[in-house]
This record gives sequence, C-alpha cells and structure tokens, in this order.
Amino acid sequence: QVQLVESGGGLVQAGGSLRLSCAASRSMSMIKAMGWYRQVPGKQRELVAMIWGDNHTNYTDSVKGRFTISRGNAEVTVYLQMNSLQPEDTAVYYCNVKRGTTDITIGDYWGRGTQVTVSS
Repeated sequence: QVQLVESGGGLVQAGGSLRLSCAASRSMSMIKAMGWYRQVPGKQRELVAMIWGDNHTNYTDSVKGRFTISRGNAEVTVYLQMNSLQPEDTAVYYCNVKRGTTDITIGDYWGRGTQVTVSS
C-alpha cells in the first residue's frame, strides 16, 4: 500500500511563508494529477491546487497569486509554496495523488495531513 507523507506545516505569522512537501513511499504508475486540499473543522475538504500530467495547474480563487504548486524531481513528489499567508489559510493540508487516464480515475490517494496555522 503506497503512503503519501506530507511535511512542512507549522505555525507562521500573517504575511509569512511555508513550503509543503509530499512524497510517495514507492513509485506509482499512471499518475494523472497531484495536488493539495485543505480542511478546517466543520467544513468540507476543499481543493487548494492541482497539477496535471501536462503540467496544467488549477488553484482555488482565494490562493491565486499567493500559492504555487510544483512537481519535484523524484517521481511522486509535489510541493506547495505558500506566500503571503493569512489567518484564513489555517487548516489541515492534505496531499492527493490521482491515478488514471484523461477519461477515468482509477485511484485516489491521500496523505494524513499537515497542520498549517497562521496567526494574526
């Protein structure tokens, strides 16, 4: 069973930066997309950023211009550079990897999450 391991979360003041990292415990085939979601208590998990096989990226509106998603050199590695952090960015951030093709998703993998707390 592949595991996704996140790191880089922590406590930062408003306006600060953090870089989240995610790496898989072993190689994975047919990677369709890699990304980051976040969740606060009492709310649904929301997509923050996603990078697809063709390097196309998606961001939720609230992080555009502040967050950047990128792939690492290792096969299943993804980063999220978070700048100009605000208290509303406080959440548990989850790494996600989707396997499949353009038309179908055959696997959805999640990390355990890393806490990001932004103080005002």
